[in-house]
Amino acid sequence: MLDLVIKGNKKYWTLLAVLAGIAGIGILFYLKQFFFGLGITGMSRDVTWGFYIAQFTFLVGVAAGGVMVVLPYYLHDYKAFGRITVLGEFLAIAALTMCILFIFVDLGQPKRVFNVILHPTPNSMLFWDMIVLNGYLFLNLIVGWNVLESERNGTHYQKWLKPLIYLSIPWAVSIHTVTAYLYCGLPGRHFWLTAILAPRFLASAFAAGPALLVLLCLIVRRVSKFDPGAEQIQSLAKIVTYALIINVFFFLCEVFVAFYSNIPGHMDHIKYLFVGLHGHSQLVPWMWSSMALMAAAILMLLIPAVRKNEGTLAIACVMVFIGTWIDKGMGMISGGFVPNPMHHVNEYMPTVPEIMITLGVWAIGFIVLTLFYKMVVGVKEEAAGVR
Repeated sequence: MLDLVIKGNKKYWTLLAVLAGIAGIGILFYLKQFFFGLGITGMSRDVTWGFYIAQFTFLVGVAAGGVMVVLPYYLHDYKAFGRITVLGEFLAIAALTMCILFIFVDLGQPKRVFNVILHPTPNSMLFWDMIVLNGYLFLNLIVGWNVLESERNGTHYQKWLKPLIYLSIPWAVSIHTVTAYLYCGLPGRHFWLTAILAPRFLASAFAAGPALLVLLCLIVRRVSKFDPGAEQIQSLAKIVTYALIINVFFFLCEVFVAFYSNIPGHMDHIKYLFVGLHGHSQLVPWMWSSMALMAAAILMLLIPAVRKNEGTLAIACVMVFIGTWIDKGMGMISGGFVPNPMHHVNEYMPTVPEIMITLGVWAIGFIVLTLFYKMVVGVKEEAAGVR
């Protein structure tokens, strides 16, 4: 199927060239970080996880969100999702590629990556995060590739894939659950010290992942002769709607518990994010923008006429994606470190090198996504007899 990747029009190659250019700039900034150290970032003694880990946390959710097409199709025989299941699996591969790269750049020195392998510590959540992320990546590669190849050959996928497909469903839940445990397993960080953190992560994942998949389906329809299907897009939109409602509800539960209990360790993080603390308020406009985007998206998606209009649906999905990115990226990570356990405020904002390296990683992820989607579209068009 690799032959399909090297066949494309001018727009396809232009897109790849632009993404490669952005990736190249990101690599140059990474080389600066490699030789100088993490001192070029905005991280400090108080904020040891920054913009890179914020992207990692969000993208783990995007990867996990792919299960929302796999589960209905394979477990509940919702045949309509058969047209887009591979799209969800390949989106997960691109997201996981970015997750691994963000961990790579966050560690500073590449050789530190091997410490987890050479010196395994099963009592560490980082060890299990490595296991579940790489395991889910390989599961999606094996399943997605073989299912697509079988479709190209006009045959049913092999029987040995069935157990791997079933295994990938709980594995998708595990990648975000273990990621949540990385945070809520740190007793000195009150903002993360909550049993509802994993459900919050999953709810946002099942909103952001399918929202991006809706946008990708709309783009695929526009730039190719393969139509993912109106029914499929609307089904995904409903999943986004209710997952987003649950995500906001879980957050409001956190707010109630924090302020009803009147415990400063829980309240101060939320105060910092939404009203500022001790005169520090860099993230306040970001967090209110996130809440406004998610609230507006819920209203738009709940109205059938608005949701069924694919133009307004696309706008709503963009709002969901950006809103959850701010909430779970910048808000969740920075909000957990600020204030510190001594209730001192040392704010964090990413530097230009951090932002450029981040853009470079995103560009690499979208190169991977573009190549895989090119194969999917090519196979789908061949199957439909489109030339």
